[in-house]
Amino acid sequence: MTKIQEHGGMAMDWKRHRREAHSQTRLQEFLRQIVYGGNDGIVTTFAIVAGFAGAASEGVAQIGGLAVLVFGLANLFADGVSMGLGEFLSARSEHDLYHRQRALELDEIARNPEHERMELFEILRQRGLPAGQADTVTTHLADHPNIMADLMLTYEFGMHSPEEDNPAMNGLFTFGSFILFGAVPLLPYFLRPADDFSFWLSVIATGLALLSLGLLRWYATGERALRCILETLLVGTTCALVAYGVGWVVGG
Repeated sequence: MTKIQEHGGMAMDWKRHRREAHSQTRLQEFLRQIVYGGNDGIVTTFAIVAGFAGAASEGVAQIGGLAVLVFGLANLFADGVSMGLGEFLSARSEHDLYHRQRALELDEIARNPEHERMELFEILRQRGLPAGQADTVTTHLADHPNIMADLMLTYEFGMHSPEEDNPAMNGLFTFGSFILFGAVPLLPYFLRPADDFSFWLSVIATGLALLSLGLLRWYATGERALRCILETLLVGTTCALVAYGVGWVVGG
C-alpha cells in the first residue's frame, strides 16, 4: 500500500500542514487583513491631524492638542470597530454566497450533467490539458459531483472554499492592525503641545508607520522591497495630501 493510500482515510488539517510543511506564519495567513486595517488606520487617523493642520494654517481654526486627541481617538476606535465588524460581515457574506452558489451548481450538475461536463472539459482544456486527457479526467470527475462543483466554482466563478476562513479572526486582525498602526500619527500629541513641530513629528511618524507596513508586506510576500514600500507610501501620502488640502480649503 502506498503512502497516498495510507492517508486515504485521514482528514488532512491543511492549516497545520501549511504551518509545519511550508512554514506559513500568522502574518502570511492574515496579511490581507493586517495591511488593509493598518493602511486604513494610518491614513484615517492622519487625515484628522492633517485636516486640523490645514485649517489652522490660515489662522482661522486654532485647534489645541486635546481637541486633536479627542477627535483622533474617537475616530480611531469608531472606525476600528467599524472596520473589524465590516470585515467580519464581509467574510460571513462570502461564506453564504459560496454555499448558495455551490448548491445551485450541484443542482445544475444533477439536472443537466452533459452541459456541466462540457463546461468542465473546456476549463481543463484552458488550464493546459490535452483534449484526450481532459476528456478522461472529466469522465472520472462526473462521478463525483461534489468535487466537480468545487472545481466549477473555482475556475468558472473565481470563488474559493471559505471553510478554512474564520470571519471572527479576520475581523479581529483587521481591528487590531487598524488600532496599532492608526495610533502612530497621534503619538506626538500625547508627548508635547500641539504646534507646527508636533504636526511635522506626526508627518514623520506617519511616514515611518507606512514604511513599516511596506516592510511587513515585503517580509510576508517576498516581493521586491522597493515596490512594497513605494506602493504603501504612495497610497498613504496621496490620502494625507487630500486631507490636508480639504482642511486648507475649508479653513480658508
